[in-house]
Amino acid sequence: MRTSLANFLLPVGAIIAALGLFGVFVWFAGVSPLEVWLLLFKGAFGDWYSWQNTLQRAAPLMLTALCVAIPARAGLTVIGGEGAVVLGGLACAGLAQGLPLPANTAGTVMVCLAAAVAGGLWITLAGWLRQYRGINETISSLLLAYVAIGLFKHLVEGPLRDPSSLNKPSTFSLDEGLRISGIAGSDVHWGLVIGVLACLATGLWMRMTASGFALRVVGGNPRAAQLVGLPASKLILLACALGGACAGLAGAIEVAAVHTNANASLIAGYGYAGILVAFIARQHPVAIIPVAILFGGFGAAGSLLQRRLGLPDASVLVLQGIAFVLILASEALRDVDWKALLARINRFGPSEPSPIPLPQDKP
Repeated sequence: MRTSLANFLLPVGAIIAALGLFGVFVWFAGVSPLEVWLLLFKGAFGDWYSWQNTLQRAAPLMLTALCVAIPARAGLTVIGGEGAVVLGGLACAGLAQGLPLPANTAGTVMVCLAAAVAGGLWITLAGWLRQYRGINETISSLLLAYVAIGLFKHLVEGPLRDPSSLNKPSTFSLDEGLRISGIAGSDVHWGLVIGVLACLATGLWMRMTASGFALRVVGGNPRAAQLVGLPASKLILLACALGGACAGLAGAIEVAAVHTNANASLIAGYGYAGILVAFIARQHPVAIIPVAILFGGFGAAGSLLQRRLGLPDASVLVLQGIAFVLILASEALRDVDWKALLARINRFGPSEPSPIPLPQDKP
């Protein structure tokens, strides 16, 4: 019970503290912190239009957070989801451009599967380098993300470029039948449903299946996993493949539901924001859903801060950065014995004055 309470209170406290520090930051810029906080809420959840923008941004965050959370359950820290996102979007657009696909749901499924495979293979490469070459997965996945972005730009601006895209190089647009439509005619696309289902399915897999339990054993106690004969390397590669597939699917959703083609707008930082979402959710797949909605709202409110207060649209990135630092700092407080700490403080605190002995008169 105490652990569950700490898992909830520490991230919430870190987010509140981040909002407070962000208020100090904008105060130095000559803007009222209270007005900024109100606009953040209004731009994220103030009306139906704001909710649509928030949920639209939350969909890829759920999937990129899974790219961090699933390998984390196997004991890995993978932060290169941005590379899987752009390669997933590139695979989605490239398959539609290179092969005659049916312009219906089957074709949409095919381009999404291609994106998932591309993202899964890319993150699996980081896991393979860690298991068989001893290269730290945090460093390799981050550097591979830069390689993926460079490859993406080369292909989009070169072999796969649509000649009619002059000022903003991009691939050919997807056929109308391959695109992911909105839910009930709204701007909220079906990618949100895919993201929610992916989080729920991952949570059930980790809790209800033998392979999910084995994965958690490998991440929690690798020594014990080896002693009981669990295939640690295969499970780690499986975790990387599933996480990368989720991030690649996020790229496909952005192409098929938002941009309709692969272009530089796909490099929007969703892979890096997913790291923050996963850490706040404590790598719990179901907890990722509300956290992704919250940070999707922060992202949606950025344009409102720019229009109303003249703050840069990227100022919400400062908020995200502060929150990330405070979340990491809060981990140091997780195992603190607060009762013992308070007792130690009280021990060195002010004490009651002791009576001064007076000299007694001699008879």
